[in-house]
Amino acid sequence: LLHEMQIQHPTASLIARASTAQDDSTGDGTTSTVLLIGEFLKQADLYISEGLHPRIITEGFDKAKEKALEVLESIKIPITAEEKQSILTNIASTSLSTKIHQDLAKQMTDIIVEAVQAIQLDDKPIDLHMVELMEMQHRSETDTSLIRGLVMDHGGRHPDMPKRLENCYILTCNVSLEYEKTEVNSGFFYKSAEDREKLVVAERKFIEDRVQKIIELK
Repeated sequence: LLHEMQIQHPTASLIARASTAQDDSTGDGTTSTVLLIGEFLKQADLYISEGLHPRIITEGFDKAKEKALEVLESIKIPITAEEKQSILTNIASTSLSTKIHQDLAKQMTDIIVEAVQAIQLDDKPIDLHMVELMEMQHRSETDTSLIRGLVMDHGGRHPDMPKRLENCYILTCNVSLEYEKTEVNSGFFYKSAEDREKLVVAERKFIEDRVQKIIELK
């Protein structure tokens, strides 16, 4: 919401950008960010009214940040795998409880934790783009579930295609198997119905050749 608002006041715009950055970074804590910045500015205004230069105040904020990071580094403790699971669940539950209904939050907590752990790689940052959210128009929120794999929601491309396959080959390709449209506005003018039929056959052969190469690869 803050990201979409057109804020003219420079200080208010700063607070909005900080809150947006917090949301982009962790997905939670936006309200706390606004409250903290507001309190920092309130305390800074007291010192400014007493004649203290703003530069001294900003240097004090920098030193406070360094001290806070130093304290956090000194009090951290190692956790086991069982404790990690419990902590992640509590974090997800706390964040969700302030945004969605309590019953739905309980259901979504385990799903979210399992989804993040499914894409986690050792010594590498988590790429949340590996988790895709798919909205089913004919389902409700309580039907939400985690699929450890790929979900093909477009159905079969031909009525004769099988509905279920086991031990099959899966090909990932970056080429289209559909009739491609031209990138420019153009039109075809046919002298006869036979010419149009030739174009249709040529288009179909182009796709069939690609499909045949996939079959040969298997």
